[in-house]
Formats: sequence, structure tokens, C-alpha cells
Amino acid sequence: MTKKLKIGITCYPSLGGSGIIATELGKLLAENGHEVHFITHGMPFRLGKYHKNVFYHEVQVTNYHVFKYPPYDLSLANKLAQIVRMKNLDILHVHYAFPHAVCAYLAKQIVGEKLKIVTTLHGTDITILAQDESLKDLIRLGINESDAVTAVSKDLIQETKSVLSIEKPIDLTYNFVDKREYYPRDVSDCRKDFAQPNEKILIHISNFRPVKRILDVLDIFYKVNQKVPSKLLFVGEGPELSKVQCKAEKLGIDDRIIFLGKQDDVAQVLSLADVMLLPSEKESFGLVALEAMACGVPTIGSNAGGIPEVVTQGETGYLANIGDTNQMANDAIKILSDDDLYVQLVSNGLERARHYFCNNLITETYEKIYYRVLNLEPIGVHS
Repeated sequence: MTKKLKIGITCYPSLGGSGIIATELGKLLAENGHEVHFITHGMPFRLGKYHKNVFYHEVQVTNYHVFKYPPYDLSLANKLAQIVRMKNLDILHVHYAFPHAVCAYLAKQIVGEKLKIVTTLHGTDITILAQDESLKDLIRLGINESDAVTAVSKDLIQETKSVLSIEKPIDLTYNFVDKREYYPRDVSDCRKDFAQPNEKILIHISNFRPVKRILDVLDIFYKVNQKVPSKLLFVGEGPELSKVQCKAEKLGIDDRIIFLGKQDDVAQVLSLADVMLLPSEKESFGLVALEAMACGVPTIGSNAGGIPEVVTQGETGYLANIGDTNQMANDAIKILSDDDLYVQLVSNGLERARHYFCNNLITETYEKIYYRVLNLEPIGVHS
């Protein structure tokens, strides 16, 4: 039997796709018998109840009076080194190159070369931070000093190599959904609280940042609602929320929109919807599109970044150029008005989610990467 590993995981623990994936991966690794240690500044919000083989270590920052800004990065590096020594960890798996890969590199300098580092790129560390010349060299260092680097889409791999002139190989490890949680739910009773039997429900889930193009969501819904009786659910919170509310009032559709705020049971909420709207300007992967697809909800959105790697055009949903709300609205109207087409999109989407983005498949992919960097044989890891 192959050795079970002791794995440290560092991520941003609050809401966000990277934190969700990191936490769910850690739980799945623990189910497979590995010992998993989350080392973060807060309890990952998806960790919740007790899980066998899962441990949490809080990073506390020293707020000494001479520091203008508390040195979180250095505190994290020191905590990583402490836990590696205390628990004899084999690997640190850090999510985001900056600052986490750099902190892991510092920890490795403290504890020695035996420690291996796996870094997963999720997007903004490359698409935003790596564009900053004051950070670019540090991000490049974190990537180059990692023993393995993964990215959540082919598009992100290409951008990383282009922006940072990275030559080392980057493993493609798509985001995933746990098929035990993400599946079409029977929500017929709950649906009555949001829409009439003849109305369709469109949904958008995000952190309401400008990159999500929330006002485009409103434009799409406004055009759809003129042709198809419908309601729009907004899930999440963020800086663009007030703009959405103002524009909805100006368009006269505020009575057709329901703001649900942050929701923990995403699969339950998604099952209420008929269509997911995702007109983002940038998406390194598009996790909400995958979550929707796994719950039987087709996506209408932009062809930005990694979204086309999740949503297959004309088979599981429809994509258009960024900002082309006319095309997105027309596509939404088309599938909401054609029952046969809609059923086919749902069926194709469920099959694609289960086949390409299954939790078992992606967890095994990560395990193989761990064993590779440790020079251990991966065969029989679950025996």
C-alpha cells in the first residue's frame, strides 16, 4: 500500500472559488486517508463540522507598534514552518502564487529541502497581480521555486507562461464539484416562493466585482423578460450591488429581481433556476458555471478565459463575446422557449460535469502530482 501523506493546505479561507476548491479538496484527501492540515488566517468557511483526518491551524499576526502594516506574509511563512516541523508534513499545497507560494518557499528555507511545495494558480494572481511590475518578480519566484505547479484551465496556463515567461511545466487540474452535493434537487415547493408556474428563473452568483459585469446581467434579463415571463435571482454581495439596484429601478424591473445575499447551500439555490447568467470579463475557470451544470442548469455567458473549457458551445450552454448582451439574451430566450433543446442541454451538461469534473477524478490527479514530487509510486493510493 502506498504511503498516506501529511499535507498542509493554505488558501484564502473566505468566500471565493479558490477557497472552496482548496477546502473541498482537503476534505476529499482526508476521506482517502491522508492527514490534512489547513494553515490559514481564518477557518475555511466550507470546513464547518468535524472531519476525520482534518486539522486547522490559525495564522496569528504580530501587530508590533513599529510595523505600519502587520506582516501577515512573514507570519504565515513562520507558521508554515512550525506546522511542517510539528506535524512532519510531506507537502505544502498552496493556492495562489502570491503570497502563498512565496511564503511556502520561505518556510522551505527554514525547514529544509525535504519539504515539497505544490502551487495551484487560480487566476487573479496571474491575471491581475502579475500585471503589476512591483510584484511580478516575486510571483515568478514563487512559481519557479515550487516543486509542482498546477492551474485550473488551459487558458490560465497559457497566460501564466506568456505574462511571466515561465518555462517549467504546469499541470492542468480543473476545478471540480462533489457529485454527492451538486446534483439536480427537487425544489418544487421552494420554487413557489420565487416564481409563478409559468415563469422562468434566471440566476447570477458572484462577488459583485466589476469584472463580473453585473450590469450586463441586468441588460440580459431585461431583454429576456420582455419575451419570457421570468424572475432573476442574485446570490452574493459585493461592491457593484448598489449599482445593480439603481439600474434595476431605472429599467423598471426591480420587482422582478430577488436579492438572496450570500448562501451556503449553493446546490439547493441553483436547483431553483432554469438558466445561469455569467457574462464575466475575466474568468480563469468559471466555477459557478460548473456548479450550475452539475445541478442541471445551462449557462448563458461570455467566452472569456476558461469558461469555454467548462461550457461547450451549443451542447451544454451558449457563449458570446464579452459585452454582447443582445446575443446572450437571444440565446437565453431560445433555450427557455424550446423544451426539447433545453432538455438536451441539461442532459449533456450533467454528463459533462460527471465525466470531466468529477471530484474523484480531480482528487486522484492531485494525488498523482503529490506522489510524483515525492518520488513515490502512486499506484494503489486508495487501497
